[in-house]
Amino acid sequence: MKPSFSYFIFLYFAFVSSGSCQKAIDSNTGTLKITFHNTVNGEPMVLDGPTYTNPFGESYNITKFKYYISNVSLGSPGNTAIEKDSYHLVDQNVPGSLSFSFETAENTFSDLRFLIGVDSVRNVSGAQAGALDPLNDMFWTWNSGYVMAKMEGTSSSSNQARNIIEYHIGGFSGINNALKDIFLAIPSDQPLVIKPGQTSEITIEVDFNKWWQTPNDIKIANMPVCTTPGILAKKVADNYSKMFTIMKVANN
Repeated sequence: MKPSFSYFIFLYFAFVSSGSCQKAIDSNTGTLKITFHNTVNGEPMVLDGPTYTNPFGESYNITKFKYYISNVSLGSPGNTAIEKDSYHLVDQNVPGSLSFSFETAENTFSDLRFLIGVDSVRNVSGAQAGALDPLNDMFWTWNSGYVMAKMEGTSSSSNQARNIIEYHIGGFSGINNALKDIFLAIPSDQPLVIKPGQTSEITIEVDFNKWWQTPNDIKIANMPVCTTPGILAKKVADNYSKMFTIMKVANN
């Protein structure tokens, strides 16, 4: 017996209804945008420009500043949302790199976590692309791995040729591991609310002054260069792990 016309009508509406349900399920996500605002002495960082002064009265300027943010996740009581394939290179010289976005489930979150640097697994995973491409000038060798954070510039306090200062901070294993886990509590009066189809934003201030002193004193006159993993690199990493503070949260 051939199927009746009403049978085909039933199948059509069943298919449409199924698609609508799937669309409803898929739409239970919103977008989080994270923006990094690099500052020096409370002012926006400018490369190749102003002369800054560190806490020890040493003058310097900045020609390069970039760092890896990875393993980003959001937390709330009894719930965690993790960004997939979470590796971002924040480069002060590339305005578009100062923000990134990802989709996450609808929820209200109370904290943000991330890693400064590249986790040990990816440090030994061979040639990679995107933010982890060695052409980004943030990779040493397969043994030494990635540079987690990099600052370059000049200072009259430096005893190096052309008064350069170079801090290429890395090391992913052993007692001088420079990887830093960051936990930022979201202000209770500015909760992060992810809504379906909407974009919320967290703006983070990155206070470069902390690079020099918190908790370790890094004086340019004594330590103008650090380009290998080791004790000094870990001290700098201890300092810059304190650079990050949530400035504001905006829910749309």
